[in-house]
Amino acid sequence: MGWYSEQAVPRLLALLMRGTDYQRLRARTLAGLHGEVLEIGFGSGLNLPFYPAEVTQITAIEPSAVGRRLGADRIAASPVPVEFAGADAQALPAADQSADCVLSTWTLCSVPDAAAALAEVRRVLRPGGRLHFIEHGRSPDAKVARMQRRLNPLQHALAGGCHLDRPIDQLVAGAGLEVTRLQTYYVPGPRALTWTFEGVASRA
Repeated sequence: MGWYSEQAVPRLLALLMRGTDYQRLRARTLAGLHGEVLEIGFGSGLNLPFYPAEVTQITAIEPSAVGRRLGADRIAASPVPVEFAGADAQALPAADQSADCVLSTWTLCSVPDAAAALAEVRRVLRPGGRLHFIEHGRSPDAKVARMQRRLNPLQHALAGGCHLDRPIDQLVAGAGLEVTRLQTYYVPGPRALTWTFEGVASRA
């Protein structure tokens, strides 16, 4: 960790991820959330305007103190209470079967052990609870996937530990969650960066 990763990266992400296209995708991903929601990778709170009225509590997991400060105005304006409860998605500070839903938006790419984080997601979800997610990851195009592997070291260094080629759908299913809705597509931009998994998975 250093100045760039601790200070610059959170500010860059807060700027780059707030565009109109991302807002549309956030609104679609958050639709259907309800009750007590645990959000991993809260960042600067860019999801807050899109939480449905059915959500009663947001428990936020966010490692960046800068991200939390950048989100202060959004948190103050949120009609839903937000409580910061930890920094590590791989060891969630929540009881077993305590959350109605979990939300992850462009987060699993940078968690050091995504499989461990998803195992924690399954642990904290109530039976029938849902993970709503939108993530970038491994392209099904072999040429693009090769480029992602080549670019991974640079991406990791520039974007706070981000991996370009994680098979998000496989990781979610491998955690014992049932994927009930999944859309995959490229968003505008370089193909190595933009293959997207958007979906919902439930805990039996």
